[in-house]
Amino acid sequence: MRVIRDLRSFPRAPHPVVTIGNFDGQHVGHQALLAEVVEISRRHQGTPMVLTFDPHPAKVLSPGIALQYLTSQEEKFDFFERLGITELIILEFTKQLASVTPQEFAGTILRDGLGVREVVVGENFVFGSRRSGNIQKLAQLGVASNFQVHPVPPVHVEGAIVSSTRIRQLLQAGKVKEAAACLGRPYCLSEQVIHGEHRGEKIGWPTGNLRLAPDRVVPADGIYATMAHIQGEWMPSISYIGRRPTFVEGERLLEVHLFDQCRSLYGQRMHVSFIDYIRGDQQFVNVDELLRQMDRDAIHARRVLDVWNKDLAQHSRLTAFHSTSCS
Repeated sequence: MRVIRDLRSFPRAPHPVVTIGNFDGQHVGHQALLAEVVEISRRHQGTPMVLTFDPHPAKVLSPGIALQYLTSQEEKFDFFERLGITELIILEFTKQLASVTPQEFAGTILRDGLGVREVVVGENFVFGSRRSGNIQKLAQLGVASNFQVHPVPPVHVEGAIVSSTRIRQLLQAGKVKEAAACLGRPYCLSEQVIHGEHRGEKIGWPTGNLRLAPDRVVPADGIYATMAHIQGEWMPSISYIGRRPTFVEGERLLEVHLFDQCRSLYGQRMHVSFIDYIRGDQQFVNVDELLRQMDRDAIHARRVLDVWNKDLAQHSRLTAFHSTSCS
């Protein structure tokens, strides 16, 4: 996949087919848009493209907001490429770009800059200064600019429209299984394993500790059944997010215990996919009480992962899981 950041250097491509957006999370709604782009491109022997923006428009329009993302830029790029996108156009989002009218966006960027022939967007798509353009307006402008607009209806899961905002809310409530249904895969965090205080090792529960990036959405504090990818393998695991209230509270970390494994993890990158919620964070009277609860949590997590892995294999989705999780 080619990444282009300047329209002046964009070479003319055969029958460009583009979708437009930020695509944080690449959830099932985004996947429907991208699949339509790839399919239309295939029919016309065209070029499947994504037009996106950096920084996120909210950073420019509302600079005081602390944004948290569902995917890193690297994960996003990898996902586009896996789904068949061959051209990724990233425009710098500035106040000047924010002031562009719908007419200017359609004429200057889509027609003159990219030479698009087909535009695939969601039915609720808005664009231009003050979000003044909608899909009906885009279709009208397309007639004048020689491109056709293909509206894609929103995707519903459990009776509600899938959106990045909904997924963030689910994760922050600990509802990782529901979030996975909207994402089309388990939610994943990827960080380097750091040295902690080695408490887990001393009590028979060694963990790999991951520092949480401030710009990533993090599930609610608590215990989760997880799959961890490290040293080229996916392994069943149980993970904790929190500040360890039973001890002296400290930095909020993601702590991952690999089942039936004993290996050095320090300094290596670990990908952690959240399969299901086990329980919320708790403060225990003493370490013995904590250990008894951890044993119960481990039994619960193993059962969850056994069922999940059997279901994954039964439906022949194991390869898809490996290829669309953190990479």
